[in-house]
Amino acid sequence: MEITHIDFLAAAKQSAKALLRSAPLILGVIFLVGLLQAFLPSNVIGNLFHHNAIFDSFIGSSMGSVLVGSPITSYVIGGELLSQGVSLTAVTAFIVAWVTVGIVQFPAEAVMLGKKFAILRNSISFFFSILVAILSVTLLHLI
Repeated sequence: MEITHIDFLAAAKQSAKALLRSAPLILGVIFLVGLLQAFLPSNVIGNLFHHNAIFDSFIGSSMGSVLVGSPITSYVIGGELLSQGVSLTAVTAFIVAWVTVGIVQFPAEAVMLGKKFAILRNSISFFFSILVAILSVTLLHLI
């Protein structure tokens, strides 16, 4: 299968449109993080985490479970958390929970798919966000 010049241009045009649509969201998150940094001293964020892999991943997963947003914005927030001295384990758990656990969406999920399913899915996702964070960072350090 050969990619033609026209296919490439169409794909580039679609990518540019998607980037332009997400730009306001990304800029909004950057501004929000900047405001939080201005009003919230960095030692407050640092004091939440104790550089213990299990405890930090639990806190990161808890934050990611409660907060809501687009998956792409979690990377911006995660980068800012890393720059504030938050451990990679906590940030990884935050990002995984951000996209897999949905406390805010729970009521709608319970109505649509059943309460038992929603509880089970969110519980498993929370547990695995901690496990994935610990395993990912451990394997990263072994490489």
